[in-house]
Amino acid sequence: MVSTRLRAVWLVNVTMGTAAVAAGAPVLARPTAALRQFNSAGGQRDSIVASDLEVVTVTDRSVVVTWTTRARDRTGRLRNAPADTEVRLTPADSRGPTRVHYLDSNPTPYHYAEIEGLEPGRSYRFAAYSNGHRAVPARTLVTRRAGTPESTGVFTTLRPPPGQLVCTIALANDVHYGEHTSGLLVAGLPTGFRHDAGVSYPETMLGAMLDELRRPDRAVDHLIVSGDLTDSGTLEQSQGIRARLDAWGELGRDYFVCRGNHEAPRRNDYWGSVFHPHQRLTEQDLGGLRLIGLDTTRRFGSGGTLEGHQLRHLRHLLMAEPDRPTLVFGHHPVTSAAAVSNPGGPGFVLDRMSAAALQHIYRDAPGVFLHHAGHTHRTRRTMADTEIDVEFLEVAAVKEYPGGYMLLRIYTGGYMANFYKTRSEPARHWSTRTRRQYFGLQPDHALGSITDRNHVVLRDFSGMKPLR
Repeated sequence: MVSTRLRAVWLVNVTMGTAAVAAGAPVLARPTAALRQFNSAGGQRDSIVASDLEVVTVTDRSVVVTWTTRARDRTGRLRNAPADTEVRLTPADSRGPTRVHYLDSNPTPYHYAEIEGLEPGRSYRFAAYSNGHRAVPARTLVTRRAGTPESTGVFTTLRPPPGQLVCTIALANDVHYGEHTSGLLVAGLPTGFRHDAGVSYPETMLGAMLDELRRPDRAVDHLIVSGDLTDSGTLEQSQGIRARLDAWGELGRDYFVCRGNHEAPRRNDYWGSVFHPHQRLTEQDLGGLRLIGLDTTRRFGSGGTLEGHQLRHLRHLLMAEPDRPTLVFGHHPVTSAAAVSNPGGPGFVLDRMSAAALQHIYRDAPGVFLHHAGHTHRTRRTMADTEIDVEFLEVAAVKEYPGGYMLLRIYTGGYMANFYKTRSEPARHWSTRTRRQYFGLQPDHALGSITDRNHVVLRDFSGMKPLR
């Protein structure tokens, strides 16, 4: 459990920074029939506000933009209001006006626009609208600070790694299957968010992710779920999420998991009986790519550790083939930068002795290129503590805002990482609700910068076999 004092310090710091950001004024336009229907039930005409603008995903050929529309009811309170979804854009070096590249007339308060067919490495001017109202970013530092796509109205597509696409892996974590209240810091505080009666938000968010990972525009070959699959590691929860994942693929072939602190064994290790024993690593081969899953959990406490026998096993595997491309995943973040920047402080991540030993092993295994972690419920890249060429990447939670996963597209010349929000209507609804967690500070904590969420790393993967 994160200490109340550290949480409070974090909340105060982010609040002071967020309060310094000025708000933008929405552009007014005539409401559609859907909005007029909303107004007749108690809203006010021409009171729509299009806000929460986020340029979530930028790949080499596509962009995903999301926002929310609201209108004031008779009491003056903003309520979610349906409207159409429109995005206009043009190359940034063009003198002409932006043109409509995406238009969905189906009204919704939770807008998700994915535009494809863009040119790699090119900058674009863009603007998002609903019923003629231009969407603006919320009062959050992560999207309002200078230089962000949301504040400048310009984004730049990535340049993909050279070579052939080898495989696509989804990185995910923190499903919390069986959880009933989202957004709790300490017992009962804040009040948190509960889903509608008879609906489980972890199941909604997990189902949304699993469904779209199989769609042609995602085309995922493998899924990694890096810890906190369940809320408390009970037999019912462990068997429940195992059944959901088994319906998607086969454990050890299609999907891979490791334990999180919510599954730490107490009197009985139910999670271990369904998946993997405590403090034991797993290893799989994917056509020349090695996956190693670490169990970083303690029996008590939210922080992480690696026991000696697991470190020795890891060293043995890596030293046998030190140059083999290797992706490692474990629940707890590793680096000193992660330790001091997360709200829980150094005690919330992997202990410093285990972290130092792990990075020392990576120094002698140049094939290790990425270490995926969860636990902090945020998307964040951090630098290693030593001179090693390994990316340490934390990925935001599946279960709550921003509610999604990272796609790792591996080419023979490197990889491209992109974070995606889940896009089903129920998932977008829940993500919009939970972005208000922690007194409205959830976006500044969880979303991460545009480069945390979208980046390219050049590496030599020419020895890997394409899976397609």
